[in-house]
Amino acid sequence: MKLVIQDLCKTYANGVKALDHLSLEVSNGMFGLLGANGAGKSSLMRTLATLQEADSGSVFLGEIDILKYPTELRKVLGYLPQEFGVYPKITAKQLLDHLAILKGISHKKERAELVRYLLHKVNLYDKRNKAVKGFSGGMKQRIGIAQALIGNPKLIIVDEPTAGLDPGERNRFHNLLADAAEDVIIILSTHIVEDVRELCQHMAIMNKGKLICQGKPQSVIDELEDKVWQKLIERNELETYTNMYKVISNKMVGGKPLIHVLSDQIPGEGFLQVSPTLEDVFFAKTNII
Repeated sequence: MKLVIQDLCKTYANGVKALDHLSLEVSNGMFGLLGANGAGKSSLMRTLATLQEADSGSVFLGEIDILKYPTELRKVLGYLPQEFGVYPKITAKQLLDHLAILKGISHKKERAELVRYLLHKVNLYDKRNKAVKGFSGGMKQRIGIAQALIGNPKLIIVDEPTAGLDPGERNRFHNLLADAAEDVIIILSTHIVEDVRELCQHMAIMNKGKLICQGKPQSVIDELEDKVWQKLIERNELETYTNMYKVISNKMVGGKPLIHVLSDQIPGEGFLQVSPTLEDVFFAKTNII
């Protein structure tokens, strides 16, 4: 099954063009969507999840016309939003049971088996009778993935899933996503470059409502091979170097800026050539420092 997006446009009442003639094709597996805040990622996710209407364009999941028949898409959609809210006193077991009813699973025994299976899958069965409100951030994200898997979805949308998670929870969440991605389309929308590098077979970068780069992570990295140079400079030199070179990123190392410069040849004295990273690609494409 494929998700095919053609010429999708969305402009908000305040004049912000969130989606600007965006076209994209996604097949089974994990697809990473990178972009800074305001790039249009969440607008695209909300449109695909049928939470808002587009101004124009088309979106098909297999034979389903998502924009014309949103109800049909919801039958095969799993969605984990950036903010996964829960009722204050509802337990993990009750939450999944309730959502399974909303997904049309009316048979009580079937629901009970499904809930048991999902709680085991996300390693929360021993917490099944605990209130989700008291779960850690990582546990909430795991229960979020569990609810997204209800109903054998064909498309799963995950919006900024690892923001705020500690490294251990982040790794557990990555494993869950990788397991789920074997037979379905998972779109992972994030600003965390490492998530895309570690998880996704294909990716795209958004900026100002447009796709500005797409391909396999390693392929887009290879495009910058032999073109990235770094140098540790003094803080008061940063503006000078930014004016002289194409500085694509800088980060503090030992209290000094470590800059990465894009150049076909050595930019100047003291520069060392380094292997490019997906972060270098992101900053080079978006011009965000």
